[in-house]
Amino acid sequence: MANCEKFEVIVYTRKHCHLCEEALEVLAKHRLRAKTIDIDSDEVLLERYNECVPVVVINGKERFRGRVHELLLRRILVQGMTL
Repeated sequence: MANCEKFEVIVYTRKHCHLCEEALEVLAKHRLRAKTIDIDSDEVLLERYNECVPVVVINGKERFRGRVHELLLRRILVQGMTL
């Protein structure tokens, strides 16, 4: 569906986070490659996202906190393909 080259995806995560693993699986299902950043390695990120991981940023815009909603992700991808 999506051309993974068109989307820059960052997932703010932490170790032992099952929601983070689920988010990465959903993104991979849509052929998106995500750069992962461990919030526990950065005090600023830890303060910003401590209770919210995973946080998914697509093309510089925060799109999801907690769970990735697949229907919304599909809409974002379709919209991004038409821009």
